[in-house]
Amino acid sequence: MIIISTPIIEVKDVKKVYRIGTNSLNALDGVSFTIDEGEFCCIVGRSGSGKSTLLNLMAGLEAVTSGQIIIAGKHVEKMTESELILFRQKNIGFVFQSFNLITSMNALENTALPLTFRGMNKKTRDKKAMDMLKAVGLGTHWKHKPSQMSGGQQQRTGLARALVLDPKIVFADEPTGNLDSKTSEEVMDLITGLMRQRNQTFIMVSHDPSMAAYADKVIHMLDGKVVDMTFNEHENRSNPSEPESVNQ
Repeated sequence: MIIISTPIIEVKDVKKVYRIGTNSLNALDGVSFTIDEGEFCCIVGRSGSGKSTLLNLMAGLEAVTSGQIIIAGKHVEKMTESELILFRQKNIGFVFQSFNLITSMNALENTALPLTFRGMNKKTRDKKAMDMLKAVGLGTHWKHKPSQMSGGQQQRTGLARALVLDPKIVFADEPTGNLDSKTSEEVMDLITGLMRQRNQTFIMVSHDPSMAAYADKVIHMLDGKVVDMTFNEHENRSNPSEPESVNQ
């Protein structure tokens, strides 16, 4: 039986130009690719390559200059700001490099926060948040505030917050950038396991080439362009063999 993959994200000839006085900066220059449902994609490139700009455009945090971004069948580039807010609430979760936890809230409250925007009652949202904290290994740390947690525990809380709404897609901007190598590996193993278990699409931006080993698809960027695309075998993600390369 032939299994046909279904793209959940389509990026078509996307360009992003920033105007700085009388000068123009081409942050993205005709980027095109697709990401399938349930796929783990890593976008890699050095500083200034355009990878974070690309992530922001896919998440609807910035507007494209030209081109199309289609997510779950919807044209993100055509949405109004209010439509984008509702779309993100329904479909997208975020994991940040700097964790972005509210310092006055404990882990349970931080995780439950997105559920308040859906009008969910406190008992229900606390139960969902606790279940998610248990899933990321923090079931006994739910009372801890960010100042009482390690970097790894804060990032696990950030992951729980991103997943508590069961989004179709999770975007992560340098999710291990503030962690040491051992904790980075633990967090990435956790993310990989949860994404596979929940069949969610995960798109991560990283300047660290070692992070690409966890992904199904690796998009290599340089000077605002996709210069290469490589694929890792699922069966050996943590120590992949030489990846297959597709030049763009």
